[in-house]
Amino acid sequence: MKLNEIRDNDGATHYRKRVGRGIGSGIGKTGGRGVKGQKSRSGVAIKGFEGGQMPLHRRLPKRGFNNIFAKKFNAVSVGRVQQAIDAGKLDASNPVTVASLKEAGVVRRILDGVRLLSDGEITAKVTFEIEGASKAAIEAVTKAGGSVKIVGEED
Repeated sequence: MKLNEIRDNDGATHYRKRVGRGIGSGIGKTGGRGVKGQKSRSGVAIKGFEGGQMPLHRRLPKRGFNNIFAKKFNAVSVGRVQQAIDAGKLDASNPVTVASLKEAGVVRRILDGVRLLSDGEITAKVTFEIEGASKAAIEAVTKAGGSVKIVGEED
């Protein structure tokens, strides 16, 4: 094999179809839209239209709802917090809050708060001041000697 014999595999390069650029192109004149009719014209959007018959999305019953008052929490595992403490990004002596977790890079953006989950293990004695936590996560933190204070909860 010589350098002048090197070439791409067959079908490796795909050329862009230039629709409606003369009859010699194979997709000129009508541009692959067929002849006449609604779908050959521009500005036609008939998705879901079934020729006057009641469309499927209107025949099926409505179900469920969107709770506009639902809060969106960042889910953080105790194992991830322990990793941040081991890496020196979080200080275990100070209370762990949403702001400190964001500063440490554990959460990317602050939503409605943080919910602590029990995935992984925690060995450091840490005080959490967060918006939510699972029972197993609270148990894991208290077992390690720390505490969890739920912010925004009336006592």
